[in-house]
Amino acid sequence: MFKHILLPVDLNDETSWRKTLPSAIDLCRMYGATLHLMTVVPDIGFYASASQYLPADYEEKVRAQTHDELHAFSARRIPADIKVQHILAHGTIYKEILEAAERVKADLVIMAAHRPELEDYLLGPNAARVVRHARCSVTVVRE
Repeated sequence: MFKHILLPVDLNDETSWRKTLPSAIDLCRMYGATLHLMTVVPDIGFYASASQYLPADYEEKVRAQTHDELHAFSARRIPADIKVQHILAHGTIYKEILEAAERVKADLVIMAAHRPELEDYLLGPNAARVVRHARCSVTVVRE
């Protein structure tokens, strides 16, 4: 049923993968699917007032460090029998998730959503946008 499962994670926030990673691993085993493990480095350039105080190569260094952290996370947490593709994106989180889902032809996106605040209504802003706009199935796991 599933051949490509996309799992976006925030490497700095355990709640983004604590419950979703075991589900993704189980589904990959069940269907022989590839796990596309993804993290997004937000675009710092968007915050022009803050970016002027950062070194010129700041974003490049952050991307390189995040690349290493993503591979280390995968080595620690994903069993060897799971086929994994690592995706490091840079930009707006929900847009990058949607683009990656299209690019890898994901059958399923599994992502976490924090407990909603009043302004979030039902889902966090990134999860809600992915659910609304994804062309594949999306499973949202509540923390």
